[in-house]
Amino acid sequence: MAAFFSWSPVLAQEAHLNRPLRPTNTFSIIARDPESGELGAAVQTHWFAVGVRVIRTEPGVGVVATQSFTDPSYAPLGLEMMKAGKTAPQALKGLLAADSNASVRQVAMLDASGNVASHTGSKNIQNACNISGENYSVQANMMKNSTVCSAMAQAFEATSGELADRMYAALEAAQKEGGDIRGRQSASLQVVKGDKGVPLWQGWVYSLRVDDHKTPLKELGRLLSVAKTYRLLNEGDRYVVEGRIEEGLEAYRTAEKMDPGNHEALFWHAVTLAELNRVEESLPLFRKAFRLWPDWKEMVTRLPKAGLLPEDPKILAQILEQGN
Repeated sequence: MAAFFSWSPVLAQEAHLNRPLRPTNTFSIIARDPESGELGAAVQTHWFAVGVRVIRTEPGVGVVATQSFTDPSYAPLGLEMMKAGKTAPQALKGLLAADSNASVRQVAMLDASGNVASHTGSKNIQNACNISGENYSVQANMMKNSTVCSAMAQAFEATSGELADRMYAALEAAQKEGGDIRGRQSASLQVVKGDKGVPLWQGWVYSLRVDDHKTPLKELGRLLSVAKTYRLLNEGDRYVVEGRIEEGLEAYRTAEKMDPGNHEALFWHAVTLAELNRVEESLPLFRKAFRLWPDWKEMVTRLPKAGLLPEDPKILAQILEQGN
């Protein structure tokens, strides 16, 4: 009987190379917003699904980017050490000391207090660089040009707005400087809250991934815009539940201005108004939603039993007339 073996880069490393097999990731940024406390990371590369392997964030704890000849254990171990009270420089120093392949690593860490640490090993593929500034670090390897890190740092520092926008600007600057010599394939961006007591599932602000795309940064930017719209919708829902009705409705209106073609945003805004006995205000929104997506008319008939619209035939008739 023939024997079949699956090829494994780990086995190849142990048997022949005594080092990781190949580099998989290129330029990234980790950062903290000192005003909101938000922590974030963003990355682009010419490799599939970079967001799975390179960047990791934890609310109120810190951020890790591990790239080049990547050792994924740096992320969970580094975050665990920071969670236990180590600063980012202490955590990174400890992990590098225990790594026999530190010369091929490129790693950056940032803790919730804004302490930054980075390492670019001597055997990173050139052009390789890293720059640390106040509350951020940029790092890159296999760059077409040597100016990538300085361009990223300048863009991050010069850009205003929320943390996600500033990190995205840094990635764009890197690509404009030539980016990865191999091209581009995937990108990712994460932002979490700065409150340490927030559970992980409540701590996400953004978690975006583009696993395979011809222009991953452009697609990442589109997803960020969509994510901002839905973040506002979620905030609107929270305000309404808390009884902060006008704040909730204003959040819905702002979201609709950001994405006028989002018929779901229109529909649920209209439903909320109808639930609040503001039916006349809801009718223009229902009309727009029905025009963009006629199947919402069928949805209207299903909502009263779910307790999401009044079980009043006259009100339902008024709403459904908007689809004629």
